[in-house]
Formats: sequence, structure tokens, C-alpha cells
Amino acid sequence: MPGDISQDTIELRVESIAQLFDRLDPYPFRERDLDKNAEEYIVAWARELDSSEPITIIVHVPQSEAQSRAASELPEAFAHFFAYRVESLQRELKELFRVGRRSLVIGIAILAACLFSAHVLAKRFFEEPFKGLVEESLLLLGWVANWRPIEIFIYDWLPIVRKRNLYRRLSAAKVEVRPWLRTPRD
Repeated sequence: MPGDISQDTIELRVESIAQLFDRLDPYPFRERDLDKNAEEYIVAWARELDSSEPITIIVHVPQSEAQSRAASELPEAFAHFFAYRVESLQRELKELFRVGRRSLVIGIAILAACLFSAHVLAKRFFEEPFKGLVEESLLLLGWVANWRPIEIFIYDWLPIVRKRNLYRRLSAAKVEVRPWLRTPRD
């Protein structure tokens, strides 16, 4: 029904559509960045929504703003902004995996050197009880060198993917501009 608001809807009420965008951004309206507060509000609410349903963003504006050019360009502006964020997060993810691969190569080389050193050097140059201590220390150093790549490939990528997917949903969101009439309380 036209007046119904589903649970997968984000609603904003602003005095002016310009409030939604960064005033210092020199680009044309459709390519402007969202205001930091507006972005945080929309993203925070989007995180709470069911991830299987499409998102609708309803922007309530004064009657005088509802028929403006900015109002008609708002869906495109939101889609452009969130699509840009998706691309940015995708680049961040690629960079993270690039760093992870390099760190893994370095970590494996250090682990191999530590294992070799533990077997060869510790046996040749140290007597008990220091031999065991040196072997264990070198083995520990080798595994610590792999801590960061393991962390990247097991944990660090997931929050970026979740955020990218959320922004992807927001870039595909249906954006509606609805007028509101001023009341004596407004």
C-alpha cells in the first residue's frame, strides 16, 4: 500500500535536501558525497534491517523541496554515492589480500628459516638445557611471523566484505522523496 512503511525502510526528515550532502564537496549535486552524519544514520539503520530484503529510503522534505530538481536527482545521487563506496571497499579488500599474500610469503620464509635454524644451529652450537630453549624460541618466532597473514585471511577481510555488501544494498535502494506539510509545531 502506498502509505505503508515496511520494516526494511529507512526514513529521514530534513529541512532541505542540501542538508544530506557535504557542503564543501565541489562536484555537481548527483556526484556529491553524503554528509557524514547522514551517511552514518543511513548505514546504522541499514545494518539493523533484514539482509534478504531490498531497502527503501524515504526522505521527508518540505513541500517546497519535494518538486525541486534536487529531489528528482536524489535517487541517482544516493545510488552514485553508495556505489562509489562499494568500489572503494572493493579496492580496500584487494589491498588487504595483497598485503596478506606478501606477509604470508615473508612469514613462511621466516618460519622455514627458524625451523632450519632450530634443527641445524641449535643442535650444533648449544647443549642441553639451552638447546631446547633455542629450538622452541626459534619455532615460536617462526609462528609469530605468520600471525598477521593468518589474521588477515581468517578475520580481517570479513568486516570489509560485510560493509561492502551493505553499501551494495544501499546503492540499489529505492529512494523516495515525500513532502511533509509544516504544522504549527514544526
